[in-house]
Amino acid sequence: MFLLLLFLILSSFVLVRLFLYRTALIYGLKKWAHWVEDRIHVHQYLKVPELNDNSQENQFYNKVSTYLKSLPSIEDSDFTNLFSGKKSSDIVLTLDGNQTVHDVFLGARVSWKNDVVERKTFVLRIKKKDKRRVLRSYLQHIHTIADDIEQRCREVRLFINAAQADCNGRWRSVPFTHPSTLESIAMDSDLKNKVKSDLESFLKSKQYYNRLGRVWKRSYLLYGPSGTGKSSFIAAMAKFLNYDVYDVDLSRVFDDSDLKMLLLQTTAKSVIVVEDLDRFISERSTAVSLTGLLNFMDGIVNSCCADEKLFVFTMNNKEQIDPVILRPGRIDVHIHFPLCNFNSFKTLASSYLGLKDHKLFPQVEEIFQSGATMSPAEIGEIMIVNRSSPSRALKTVITALQTNGAAAAATGKVGRRLSDGSSARPAEEESVGESSGLLGKDSLPAMKELRKLYGRLRMKSSKQVGPSDQDSGLIER
Repeated sequence: MFLLLLFLILSSFVLVRLFLYRTALIYGLKKWAHWVEDRIHVHQYLKVPELNDNSQENQFYNKVSTYLKSLPSIEDSDFTNLFSGKKSSDIVLTLDGNQTVHDVFLGARVSWKNDVVERKTFVLRIKKKDKRRVLRSYLQHIHTIADDIEQRCREVRLFINAAQADCNGRWRSVPFTHPSTLESIAMDSDLKNKVKSDLESFLKSKQYYNRLGRVWKRSYLLYGPSGTGKSSFIAAMAKFLNYDVYDVDLSRVFDDSDLKMLLLQTTAKSVIVVEDLDRFISERSTAVSLTGLLNFMDGIVNSCCADEKLFVFTMNNKEQIDPVILRPGRIDVHIHFPLCNFNSFKTLASSYLGLKDHKLFPQVEEIFQSGATMSPAEIGEIMIVNRSSPSRALKTVITALQTNGAAAAATGKVGRRLSDGSSARPAEEESVGESSGLLGKDSLPAMKELRKLYGRLRMKSSKQVGPSDQDSGLIER
C-alpha cells in the first residue's frame, strides 16, 4: 500500500514537471519564432518624446503612457513598476525604463520601448509592410482608448462663477462629490430609461451633429415644485456622464458680455446649469437681458466654445415664461418633476426604509388616489427621522398626507393630475417622450397651507435632520 502511494506521488510529480516543461518549451518556441520574424522583416521606429521642440509637454506622450498601462501584456515585461491609484485599493502597472511591451492591432504585431537614456521617450517599432496598412488607424485607436480611460478616471469638479476674477479667471472649483446617481433617483423606470437612452445617444452623436452643421450640445428644462429633486437629478446626470458642472449664478453676472465670457471659459464634457431661471426672469434680479439670455442658450458664442455640452435650466413653473425661451434649439427636452405619487413613494420606501411591500401600502395608495400629495423631499425627511421603525415611518407619512389632503379639501383646491404617455423618440429628435403630470394652477395657495400644517407636524418629532432630495418626473416635449 505504501509503495502504491509513493508510486502515485512520483507519477504526479513527473506529470507536473512534463506539463511545466511543455509550457516553457512552447513559450520558448514562440519567443524564438518572434526573434526569427524580427530578423527577417524590416522595421521602422517612431519616437514619441515627453517634450516637444519648445520644451513643452507632448500631449500624445501622455496618451501613449495611459494606453500602455491598459495593455494586459505589460505584465509580461521583465520589469514593471507598481503604483497605488487614486483609490487606495487600485494598483497601477507602469513600464520600467528601457523595457518593452508588445501589442497587436489588426493582425500587426508592434512593440513599445520606454527609452529613458537621454530623455523620456516612447519608441514604437512597426514592420514597414504593416505601416501603411495600420499606422494611422493604430494611432487613432490609441487616442480613443486613452481618452476613454481618462474620462472614466478623471475627477469631476463643480465650478462656480465668482464676482471677481483672479489668476484662474472667474470660475472657482471644488471636487464634485454629490452622492446622487440615476439608480438612486426616485423616478419612473420607463422615464429613467428614456433619459439614459437620450444621454447615451448624445455621447455618440458627434459625427451626426457635425453632419447637420449643428453645435454638439443638448438643452434640458427641469421644472416642478420645490423639493421634487431637480438638483439631485442634475448631479445624477453629471455623474452618469462623468462631466464637470458649471453652476451659473446670474446674480453675479454683470451684463450680457460678461455672461458670454463665462461661457467661453467653460470646457468640453461639461454640464452648464442655471437654476431657478423663472425667478430671475420674473423678479428681474439679474443684469442679463432677455436677448443676452437667448444668445447664451443658442447664440453664436456656443459655436466658439468647446463642444459636447449639456445645458440644464430649472424652474418651479414654466407657464409664464416667454415661449421664445422654451422653443426647440434653446430647450430640447422638458422634464416635469411632480409632487410624489404612489409609485415614487414605493421607490422612496425601498431606498429609505428597505421596504418592498408593507401592510400599510394599500392605505397609502388610497390616500394618494384621493388627491393628497407631498414633495419627495418632505416624505424622505419623515422616513429618515423614523428609519428605526418602518411602521412608524409609514404611519407618520399617512398622517401627513391626510393632513395635507384635508387642508386642500377645505380650500376646495385639490391639485389635479393629468397624464398621457407616448413612445420614446430617438435622441436626435426634440424630446425623448411626451407626457405631463401638471399640478393645477389654483392649487398653489393650498400647497402653502399644506406646508404650514406639515411644519407643525414636524415640530412634534424629537429628532431634526436635513432634507433629502429625491426625484420623480415626466418627460414632455
